[in-house]
Amino acid sequence: MSAYAGPVIDAHHHLWDLSVRGQPWLVDEPMIPFRYGDYSAIRRDYLPADFRTDAATAPGLRVVGSVFVETEWRREDTLGELAWIHDVAERTGVPSVVTAHAVLDAPGIAEHLAAIAAFPLARGIRHKPGGAAVPERAAAEPTLLSDARWREGFAKLAPLGLHFELQVPWWHLHEAADLAGAFEATRIVVNHTGLPADRSPEGLAGWRRALRAVAERPNVHLKVSGIDVPGVPWTADLQREVVLDALDIFGTARCMVASNFPVDSLWATYAEIFAGLREITADLSADEQRAFFFDNARAFYRIDDDRLWDRP
Repeated sequence: MSAYAGPVIDAHHHLWDLSVRGQPWLVDEPMIPFRYGDYSAIRRDYLPADFRTDAATAPGLRVVGSVFVETEWRREDTLGELAWIHDVAERTGVPSVVTAHAVLDAPGIAEHLAAIAAFPLARGIRHKPGGAAVPERAAAEPTLLSDARWREGFAKLAPLGLHFELQVPWWHLHEAADLAGAFEATRIVVNHTGLPADRSPEGLAGWRRALRAVAERPNVHLKVSGIDVPGVPWTADLQREVVLDALDIFGTARCMVASNFPVDSLWATYAEIFAGLREITADLSADEQRAFFFDNARAFYRIDDDRLWDRP
């Protein structure tokens, strides 16, 4: 087969305008601990023109739509981010649709989620549930995924047509599998491939076991993104095993591709990421490639033709 040459939907990226001061972690001091280390290079405006420029640098890549994912906006004003990004999308066409932020165990969550669902581009929410720093502490330090009050908020998503974006270390995916089984009507998408930063044989074995457990739930999907290894250049050779294992475990019908830009620009260019992903997946069938790069994200996020920037 050959490398994919069709349309692409970037299923996970961010935008921000630092003059709005919406994201304390991008403007305040001191900087917060971050899984990629020093993130000072992305403490700058990143707007639709920047995103389109990055996407255009990848030879042979035709990005025709995208999914904005919340950026840890001020917790007391998460609806402010939704209003801001809808204005951006109306003026520029970018993004196609939006994932918002909601604190699922907060008072008034029912009203808050209803307000989110009323925004025309809103498709789901993300609330990072925390997690142990290392696998060995996962059993003793469960996340919010197992919290009864948090689950009461989670139960309100599906009736509003909202899905859940899950970003959690792979050693907590057993909690995600339990959550998905308890709420079969709620679609969940695991962000950033389950965060397989530890590329040791033991680390990858644990990641695979965790991914297999959550993949048994048919309402769970996977974004292949965020697979940078700090301090190591992003190459197809480095990422091949992780990408192919993820596709094998979840199947090409439940995986979608994403850049996580500008965050992943700390370790790779947009062109490097997508050139690598196209090389890695070159042996998939044409239908499997199109599903991975375009069809799955379009269906999962309900992206209509009028929200695409170009003909697919």
